[in-house]
Order: sequence, then structure tokens, then C-alpha cells
Amino acid sequence: MPRLDSKAILQGRRSRYSMTLILGTTVSVVCMIGMLGYLWLLAIAGGTAAGIDGATGFFVSVVTAIIPVTILVPLILMLDRLEPEPGWVLFFAFAWGAGVAVVASFLLNSWGLTYLTKPVFGDGVADFLSTSLVAPVVEESAKGMVLLILLWRRRHEIDTFTDGVVYAGMVATGFAFTENILYFLSAFFDGTLVATFAIRGLIAPFGHPLYTAMIGLGVAYAALRTGRLRFLAPFGGWLVAVLLHGMWNASTYYGWTGLGVAYLVLFVVLLGILAIAARDRRSQVAAIDRYLPPYISTGLVTPADITMLSSMTARRQAREWASRNAGTKGRAAMKDYQLAATELALLHQKLDAGVSRENWKVNRDSFLALMHVARDTFLGRLPQPVTPGWAENPTDSGFMRRADFAHVIAQARSQQAQIQQTQRRAPRNYVPRHGQPPE
Repeated sequence: MPRLDSKAILQGRRSRYSMTLILGTTVSVVCMIGMLGYLWLLAIAGGTAAGIDGATGFFVSVVTAIIPVTILVPLILMLDRLEPEPGWVLFFAFAWGAGVAVVASFLLNSWGLTYLTKPVFGDGVADFLSTSLVAPVVEESAKGMVLLILLWRRRHEIDTFTDGVVYAGMVATGFAFTENILYFLSAFFDGTLVATFAIRGLIAPFGHPLYTAMIGLGVAYAALRTGRLRFLAPFGGWLVAVLLHGMWNASTYYGWTGLGVAYLVLFVVLLGILAIAARDRRSQVAAIDRYLPPYISTGLVTPADITMLSSMTARRQAREWASRNAGTKGRAAMKDYQLAATELALLHQKLDAGVSRENWKVNRDSFLALMHVARDTFLGRLPQPVTPGWAENPTDSGFMRRADFAHVIAQARSQQAQIQQTQRRAPRNYVPRHGQPPE
């Protein structure tokens, strides 16, 4: 029998591979490499003109631009530790921001400044309008486009408003990374690199993620709600993102007072996002407590296990227990179990909210099958496994006893075998939808 594809199950798909994801990531990486190549040529040309080593300037700029990324990405991912998003989808969002969004913004901003604002308003006014109006519209549109693609192709990945913020934060961080290289490179030649890094890398590194987070919230609303208002939510989020972005850019023309006011507004927005993340975390825990108890009869989960799943500290202790009992594979299995159980609870939460999928029963059985396989990693493989720390007695946890659940795992494997046979018969450019046979 074929092995269960845990990543595909956790993503609610027949296969972890998606042509949209592969194509989008490829295009994004190509654009990012192309932009970096352009900046390299710019550095060499600028260094030659100024009598400075342009190659050194380029590498210093890249390293300096990486520093905010190493700070921002972990902070963004911390918002959604209970049900983290797929790594490849997060990378796609980051690469889109660092590649496609930057290239599109660079070309459109340059074209608008040269052929629209300068001919109509003159140099002084044109620079102000380009910075505070044209650039925010162009850049937030370029970044927000990938969020619409995820809403269209990966709507099932968006389970909370925090998910929208996480994807928005990743695309915005990618955009800021490439943009910072350009700014730092210019500052390197001007001798103002330290001051520029202090402002863009230390004082206000959250700018782009906070702007685009508004689009992420709008996209999440569209994914999680029904009714006509959901069609307007992404546009509303985009409008707020443009206003925040324009406010910050315009504030630079009003000295420290303007920057202080803009910084205060963005700080309030940041607090609001953190409040939303905290509320979503409580909602996820409530879903686990509400929807998993009916599955106690399967033996896959017990009241003690539900308590473990409701706490980040207990989850970490469970992964440590799994690692001690079954090594690296055990730790991975426990992580799969925790994610599958969480996805199962969120699936039922979406059903109650009226946001259901036609194949939800197939997804439910797949989550249960993955929980079974993960739990079975620990059973019967050690002479005497250590009792889980979250259970008072060995029988209090589904990880220390067997249950008759073979029919679910057999059904999931049978479905996967049928999928593989269908894919072998289907044309290469055909990707069958979940739960629907090919025509």
C-alpha cells in the first residue's frame, strides 16, 4: 500500500505539488535573480564612476538587507505557531514580494514619474506625488496580487485572520528585502549607510508588513465569511494599506514631527494586529476543546491529549517526549499528529460558520488517518515507552494504547492508490480535483 502523504493531507489536497505554486515560485525567483543582477550592474557602474569598489558595496548592501529579514520572518511566524502555514507557500509569498512585486513596482513607478507626474506637475510636486501617492498604489497592488492568487488557489489554507497577516507579512518582507538593497547601495555610495540602516532596518522595519497586513486581513475575511461583503473586503484592505503606506511616505516631508505621528499610527496598527492574533489563538484553542471530544471514541485522542493540544508549552513537551521515544521520526510524527488534530478542529469550525468544502468528509478521514499513522509510530516499537508527561496514567493518552481504527487508515490508503492510478492515466497537464474523477 502507498504511504500517506502527510504534507498533502495537512494542506487538504490530493497532492502536495501544485502547478500554480511551482510556476509562481519559479517566475518569482527568476524575477528576484534578475533584479539582483540589475542591482549588481548598478553597483559596478556606480563604483566605477565614484572610484569606489562597487562589488563590496553590493555585498555589504545585501548582508545589511538580510538582517531585518532574520528579525521579521521569525516574528511573523510566531503569530501562527498553533497551526503554521506550509513552508513552500510561505516561500512563494516571500519570493513574489522579492521578485515579481519589486520588478513590477520598479518599472511602473519609473514610468509614472517620467511620463505622468513630472510632465504634468513639475519636478518638486512630482516627487511628492510619486512618493506619497503613486508608489503606495503601485507597490501595495503588486504585493496584494499574490494574496488574491492564494485566495483563489489556496483558500483552504486560510483558517484565521492571522493566516492572512502571515502571508501578507511574508510577501511584504520579501519586497522590503530587495528594496532595502537598492536603498542601502545608494547610501553606501553617499556615505550614509549607517543612518539609512538605522531608519529602515532598526527603527521602522515593520512598515511594509504592516501596510500589506491590511490586505491580508481583507483576503482572510473573504476566505472565512459568506455574503456579498466578502467580495469587497480585499479592496477595503488594499485601500487601508495604500493610506498607511502613503501616510508614512508623506511624513518624511514634514520632519521628525511627521515621522513621529506616522510612527504612532503604525504602532497602534501593530497592537491591533497582535490583538487579532491573540483572539485567533483563543478561537483555535476553543475549536480544539469543542470539536475533538466527539472523536474520543476512536481512541485517537483522549481528554489528556486535548489538553496537550490546547497549549503551546504542552505541545513542545509532547514533541520532546516523541523525540526521546522514537527519535527524529517520532518528533516529526508528533508534529503531524498535532497539526492534523488542529486542522480537524478548524475544519469543523469552518463547517459551523457555513464555509464548507464539498469533500470535507474526505479531508476529515484523511486527518484521522494521519493521526492514526502518527500515533502508531510510538506503539509497539519500544519495549516500554515512557508515559507521556501530559497524562497522569498510561491509559489517559491515545499514544499509549491501541484502538480499532484500521478501517480509516485503509480507506485513506485506498483513496491514495486510486489517485495515483488516475494520475498515471490522466494527461500530464491535467490535475484532477479533490474528490472528483476525471472526465
